[in-house]
Amino acid sequence: MATLDVTIPDIGDFKNVPIIELHVKVGDVLKVEDPILTLESDKATLEVPSPGAGKVVEVLVKPGDKVSKGSPVLRLDAAGANGAQRTPATAAAQPAAGPAKPAESAPSAAGKSAAPGRTLPPPIDLDFGNVHASPSVRRLARELELDLTKIKGSGEKGRVTLEDVKASLQGAGGGVSGGAGIPEIPAQDFAKFGPIEIKPLSRLKKLSGPHLHRAWLNVPHVTHTDEADITDIEAYRKTLDNAAKEKGFRVTLLAFLMKASVSALKAFPEFNSSLSPDKGSLIFKKYYNIGVAVDTPDGLVVPCIKDVDRKGVTELSQELAAVSKRMRDGKIAPADVQGATFSISSLGGIGGIAFTPIVSAPEVAILGVVKSTIKPVWDGHAFQPRLMLPLCVSYDHRVIDGALAARFTRHLAGTLEDVRQLVL
Repeated sequence: MATLDVTIPDIGDFKNVPIIELHVKVGDVLKVEDPILTLESDKATLEVPSPGAGKVVEVLVKPGDKVSKGSPVLRLDAAGANGAQRTPATAAAQPAAGPAKPAESAPSAAGKSAAPGRTLPPPIDLDFGNVHASPSVRRLARELELDLTKIKGSGEKGRVTLEDVKASLQGAGGGVSGGAGIPEIPAQDFAKFGPIEIKPLSRLKKLSGPHLHRAWLNVPHVTHTDEADITDIEAYRKTLDNAAKEKGFRVTLLAFLMKASVSALKAFPEFNSSLSPDKGSLIFKKYYNIGVAVDTPDGLVVPCIKDVDRKGVTELSQELAAVSKRMRDGKIAPADVQGATFSISSLGGIGGIAFTPIVSAPEVAILGVVKSTIKPVWDGHAFQPRLMLPLCVSYDHRVIDGALAARFTRHLAGTLEDVRQLVL
């Protein structure tokens, strides 16, 4: 019998990631890329596919176990690939959707790969040592960035329960939390007022919610708004888009926004920085990775487009199309959502006149755009119809002040108003 030992592949910088779902059992016959199990990191749910075909002869893990790169998970009999078929329940396993910051999703310093010349803070230890707690309690603590070692357990033999974690958020359990002391919204029985229906939140929203809450509580948000005249750049975009359609992809305004953002980030490097863990220094990043919010059936995911400064509008448009499809299909890899230095949230295809996007900490700023509209603009002699795009830049006021934000946004608008600026 030719056996194949299946191990956890490269999942980025994540370690000791819990298994939340097992898709196979002994006797199942797998094809290459069939889902084996689903992992849940602090940024996404990740589905691990089978690297080869064969019959499952031994399963070495169970839900709740923690694994890292190289951890053995099962053994396959490669000669049994033509044996019995998998059960319908196993064959129907669907890809799992992962999150974003936000607008995210937003990546933490622990998720970055240190390049030469950059010193990043050490990753947060999410294993909690020998704390007596269930996998669900540990998962909740990771989502809320609570240290279980500092929470006194009220369960049998000192076991930390869900109630202990909730109490720590209210400042009653000795835990350390950005939301400690904030009173809970009183529960209500809505059914007494009329019919109701209860639907569980998607896994994506359960993961992204705590991140957004942390960001809103910890970052002093301010939003600066401006407008960019995109009449000329829109005409140029349509020319590129007509040529791209023949090659099977589209050129959208988002690619131009990414290039213009890099120009503004280079001119105002504070926007491409992060606060150090002790809040006493700024970490300036010499690379330009842009997070782009993508709408999926389960909610927003924020993939990270790397090295935007080295790519042209056409190349970025093709990469955006490919990444967006992967996000909507739920095929999210750890590298897809890590490493952003600045993010863009575009609602232009839906509408609106302005909004306040939430900064995806540890980033310090985010650009939000809504639908462009034709407005009369005075050219010194007469009013001319021009296509105007609202720009909404939210920023961390600890790092960026109002004058700097105004200059950044004006630079961004000016770059969009003159397409020649994008090639400088």
